[in-house]
Amino acid sequence: PWQSWVSQFKFRDDTGLAHPMVALMAAAPGASELLDAADALVPVPLTPERLAERGYNQALLLARRLAPRKTRADLLLRAHHTVPQHDLPRAQRLKSLRGAFLVEPLRARAVAGRRLLLVDDVVTTGATLHAAARALLEAGAARVDALAFAHTD
Repeated sequence: PWQSWVSQFKFRDDTGLAHPMVALMAAAPGASELLDAADALVPVPLTPERLAERGYNQALLLARRLAPRKTRADLLLRAHHTVPQHDLPRAQRLKSLRGAFLVEPLRARAVAGRRLLLVDDVVTTGATLHAAARALLEAGAARVDALAFAHTD
């Protein structure tokens, strides 16, 4: 059933599913420790084109429900447009996402020395989270962890 939730949430504008999805995310083993230890939650950003097409960033909705006061959607940006990743094999995802994220230059101080928690809806190969974490670590983050609603095989 989680696949239909993700599809409805992500592609069919059923943002009401954020509430039960967040409840499951928060109940996952180790999630409360990650949430408590994080200085900020960083939702994986969408490209401006994808955001305009969808009308919302699903990762941002999840992050805001997990920890509204800690959510920082202004730290990480998409540096360039990437093709949708869900149909690509791992090697192509890694190549497509190389350099795809950057830390907002005016917000670099908010990243340096901080423990950050990336939030996304689905992890398939981990390529998106890896690329986003790399950008945050290169900007000086002390540690980057990740929390997602689902992990596919």
